Amino acid sequence: MLGFTSLRQIAVPPTGWIKAIRTSIGMSMLQLGSKLSVSKQAIQDIEKREADGSITIKSLKEIARAMDMQLVYGFVPNDGSLEAMIKKYAIKLATKIVHRTANTMKLEDQANSKKRIEKAIKERAAKIVNERPKILWD
Repeated sequence: MLGFTSLRQIAVPPTGWIKAIRTSIGMSMLQLGSKLSVSKQAIQDIEKREADGSITIKSLKEIARAMDMQLVYGFVPNDGSLEAMIKKYAIKLATKIVHRTANTMKLEDQANSKKRIEKAIKERAAKIVNERPKILWD
């Protein structure tokens, strides 16, 4: 997944990848349609569906093959890596758990110091990262 990270910065052409690549290599809609055994109108429809986000992966693969290309797709974590994403959610969950406990103790007049709460959050987050409970994604 790390190989895809730099691709986050590449903007999708406003007309969509199909039309952008097709026109940049000098291929007409009629020519692409011929390779796919569809009409020029079908290519216009395909390009419209890609631009509005309703095209299927199957269609993208077929078009890539017709243009002597390969479709590559994947998911890129916003945090840079899966580990960073898991840690972020673990800290969020740990903070919620520790603060809930700290509030209960505060009501019982047994409040913890801010430093102790921060330490408890770090420890709980580390445990959550190691165990990866399903509740992490709630």
